[in-house]
Amino acid sequence: MNVSLIITTYNRPDALSVVLKSIELQSLLPDEIIIADDGSGDSTKNCITSFQKTSTIKLIHSWQIDNGFRAAESRNKAIARSSYEYIILVDGDMILHHNFIEDHIKNSQLGFFVQGARVFLNQDTTKNSLIKSKTNFSFFSKGLSNRKNSIHSIFFANLFASKKNNLLGVKSCNLAFYKKDCIEVNGFNNDIVGWGREDSEFLSRLINNGISRKNMHFSMIQFHLWHQNSKRDFLVKNEETLQNTINKQIKWCDNGLNKFL
Repeated sequence: MNVSLIITTYNRPDALSVVLKSIELQSLLPDEIIIADDGSGDSTKNCITSFQKTSTIKLIHSWQIDNGFRAAESRNKAIARSSYEYIILVDGDMILHHNFIEDHIKNSQLGFFVQGARVFLNQDTTKNSLIKSKTNFSFFSKGLSNRKNSIHSIFFANLFASKKNNLLGVKSCNLAFYKKDCIEVNGFNNDIVGWGREDSEFLSRLINNGISRKNMHFSMIQFHLWHQNSKRDFLVKNEETLQNTINKQIKWCDNGLNKFL
């Protein structure tokens, strides 16, 4: 199966550089990487250009002007530029386990989107990772929280896999879906700006349209580099939009992906 890996980023080239390194070390490479850049400056552009010069992986830089937090629109623009049938979304501060892409492909399933988990690195471990370009972490590494999520086990992954259509814990930092399913609900809602709930609202429309949730642990592992929390200025408004989608069983957003196709 052909895979487009989409990485969201904003002005954190040191983290993005380590994430790209972890992608080059994958047991199975993605067919292309698309950087969904929400208005970063030249340092991020230089990081991407450097990777393009040295890597064999096709990389596309999808950039939009910096006009506040617009992750939904940035992801839509990247999805519109993707060439392949399966989309994996990660954030630009997520170091990927070396089996990450392979695990996602093995767990893909028609009629489902797949939600993975993450391991949090503390501030000191994050600093060390950025300085040394460290990408290899395990259950025994220092500075991890929710450490059990770092266990890679096919047996446990299959044993604890669940299929429950709720929005608890959904996140776009470790998410995969078929592009055709995304197109049918018109992707992310561009009207949702600021941090929060753009992913939940998108996935709610997928569920309303008959696409179920597959939740995985002990597989598709990623390590989240520490950072300060984003501002929540628009969270109340975004939650109202999400609740409206849930209450009215909305399947389609008017201002979405088709704007860029």
